[in-house]
Amino acid sequence: MSRTARLPLSLLRAAACTGIAALTLTACGPGSGSGSGSASAGSGDVKVGLITKTDTNPFFVKMKEGAEKAAKAEGVKLMTAAGKFDGDNAGQVTAIENMVASGAKGILITPSDSKAIVPAIEKAKAKGVLVIALDTPTEPESAVDALFATDNLKAGELIGEYAKAAMQGKTAKIATLDLAPGVSVGVQRHNGFLKGFGIEEKDPAVVCSQDTGGDQAKGQTAMENCLQKEPGINVVYTINEPAALGAYTALKAKGREKDVLIVSVDGGCTGTTAVKEGKIAATSQQYPLKMAAEGVKAVVTYAKDGKKASGYTDTGVTLISDKPQDGVTSKDTAYGLENCWG
Repeated sequence: MSRTARLPLSLLRAAACTGIAALTLTACGPGSGSGSGSASAGSGDVKVGLITKTDTNPFFVKMKEGAEKAAKAEGVKLMTAAGKFDGDNAGQVTAIENMVASGAKGILITPSDSKAIVPAIEKAKAKGVLVIALDTPTEPESAVDALFATDNLKAGELIGEYAKAAMQGKTAKIATLDLAPGVSVGVQRHNGFLKGFGIEEKDPAVVCSQDTGGDQAKGQTAMENCLQKEPGINVVYTINEPAALGAYTALKAKGREKDVLIVSVDGGCTGTTAVKEGKIAATSQQYPLKMAAEGVKAVVTYAKDGKKASGYTDTGVTLISDKPQDGVTSKDTAYGLENCWG
């Protein structure tokens, strides 16, 4: 970092816009809008960084869109970076270092590894950079200045309550298709589902648990593995809708797609359509565009008057289903499709 810091500003911008360590950093200044993934830049001197887990997941595509629109409206420059895969902590560390060297006033980040990213965040904050986590809290949460995110515990709890009510007292054999170790959002959704269903970790009702990385193909493989272990599975919790659709494909191949209840989290347009089609029974919808837009505004406020955003801002979650259950508040897919993303 010290060697980079002594370079002329023009070289810093060039270096920051070069893909390094599996990350792509784009939209570093006026006129950098060519090519895929570049962001709009305003005429102001304030620079805002956005670092997502990947640039392919529709959730993060919408998050980036929200940041771009907010940056344009506020007249600030937006730098963006995304890892090649969910879990690319080394790439996110590099992105933070590049953005700090490029003069970012604030950085918005969805941590791939909630614990491992903390030292890099602390270094950025020590240089006066405002750091806000989006969607996924760090561990500890206090490592960042602020968190703008869905209440992921609540999101999981809503679909857990729904699944419990939908089972109507039947004996449940549950498969949980989770995210990956070390990612707080996955832990929170998983624990929320268990809480909503009224069971604890290691309850015998959970007959299979597999990590999917939130990937559809891995979700299908995980479901296939779970069905081999326990063919009688009748409830499937998934970390997100790609994993849910992978599970549905595996169940359909076994002729089980109509008698297994699948619940999920995200509320993307593809996932909400899957709820409408009956592939997923219910999903908890979250709002990534709002997270990013509010994050950009917070950096602008900090740049203008030095006021730092702090604490947790809940950006909302809504249970979406066309088969409502007594005692569980939900809205239908018409609402979901009006508010979906991707």
